[in-house]
Amino acid sequence: MVAHPPCTFLTGSGVQWLSNPEDKDLPFEERRSHPKYPNRRQDMLDSVEFVKALYNAPIKNIAIENPVGLLSSRWRKPNQIVQPYMFGDEATKTTCLWLKNLPLLLPTNVVGRGERTFFASGKSHPQWYADALRNAKTKAERQTLRSKTFEGMAMAFAEQWGAFNTETK
Repeated sequence: MVAHPPCTFLTGSGVQWLSNPEDKDLPFEERRSHPKYPNRRQDMLDSVEFVKALYNAPIKNIAIENPVGLLSSRWRKPNQIVQPYMFGDEATKTTCLWLKNLPLLLPTNVVGRGERTFFASGKSHPQWYADALRNAKTKAERQTLRSKTFEGMAMAFAEQWGAFNTETK
C-alpha cells in the first residue's frame, strides 16, 4: 500500500489555525481555539491516529507519504525525505516517507530544483506552488493543485517498490 493521507490537518502550515490570533502572546496552553476552526486541534490529533492505523494495517509493505508536519512530532520521524528533483521533475516539495518493510527510494534522475518566486519579504515559494495559488479558482482547486504528487516520484514508487514487492514473494 502506498498511502497519501490528506495533509489538511497534518502539515506545519495548518498550525496557524490552532489558536485565536488575539492570544498569540499567551503561553500555548492558555490560548483559546481559533474562532474560525474551533475543532482544529482535535482534527489534527485524529489525523495522526488515522495515519497510525494505516501503518498498522495487516499489509506487509506500506509507504505513507506526507509533507513535513505533525507526524514527525506526534508519531515518529520519517524513514526518508525526498524531493521531486531527485526523480526528474524540476521542483521542490519536501516529501516525507514512512516505510514498513520497503527499501528507501533511490534517486532516478537528479535535475535542477526548479524556479522560485520571491516576495518583498525575502520569502519564496517554488514556482509551481506560486502558480497553483495564483491560478486556482476555488479553495478546493488550490488544495488539489498543492497536494500533487509529481510524476517522477510516483513512477519511482511504482517501479522500485513494485519490483521489490514482486521479488519478495
